[in-house]
Amino acid sequence: MTLVTCYLKYVIDPYKATEFEEYAKMWIRLVNKLGGSHQGYFLPHEGANNIAYALFTFPSLAAYEEYRVNMGLDAECQAAYKYAEETKCIISYERSFMRPVFE
Repeated sequence: MTLVTCYLKYVIDPYKATEFEEYAKMWIRLVNKLGGSHQGYFLPHEGANNIAYALFTFPSLAAYEEYRVNMGLDAECQAAYKYAEETKCIISYERSFMRPVFE
């Protein structure tokens, strides 16, 4: 099995970090609900106050693509997107896919 990890780098509004944290908490549960394994969000602590990261893994790129289709049909996912739009806590993001290496 080839795991694929989605790595997200967010540029957030530092004045809306609380709203972004709420958004993050929504997605951890949703990714897990839709077949992924979320490794968490990583919010600013020291250094840049506007950069956050998220990591979540799927068994394959095909499984991730299925997740993307299901996200579009899921009411809770749509509500999470709407929350981010309404609060404007996310300025931009980059998405990359990585293959984890263990021993």
